[in-house]
Amino acid sequence: MAESGNVLLGRVDEVLNWCRKNSLWYLLFATACCGIELMQAGGPRTDLDRFGAVFRATPRQSDLLLVAGTITYKMASRVRRLWEQMADPKYVISMGSCANCGGLFEPSYSVLKGIDQVVPVDIYIPGCPPRPEALAEGILRLQEKITRERRLSGRAA
Repeated sequence: MAESGNVLLGRVDEVLNWCRKNSLWYLLFATACCGIELMQAGGPRTDLDRFGAVFRATPRQSDLLLVAGTITYKMASRVRRLWEQMADPKYVISMGSCANCGGLFEPSYSVLKGIDQVVPVDIYIPGCPPRPEALAEGILRLQEKITRERRLSGRAA
């Protein structure tokens, strides 16, 4: 009895990107009011789990850093260290006006004027604080970006 098998053709990049985009493990770095909205995004109404985004407590198991809220110069080195400990490929979402540009605390001497001065940011989510739905939209935009990546194509055989 011969069985007919199905053959699926595709590029390795597409398969890897499909796996990456559907299993985003995020590390939280949340301060102030954006942290509350971030917690709400994991709740039953927004439910980030349905997008494959799951919270991890360690940077070594995370591939997405969610920076939410005010970051001071004193905390900036810690954020950079956490980002460096994450495995490649790694992504960063900056959530809220304070993380994006310093927000209403921008005139303060101790507030970082944007997390992009410390780590490269892939997605910016505006708002003060942004709604949980905005974070869900940011996750979807990051998934689209991951789908378009070509990591293996540029390398020599």
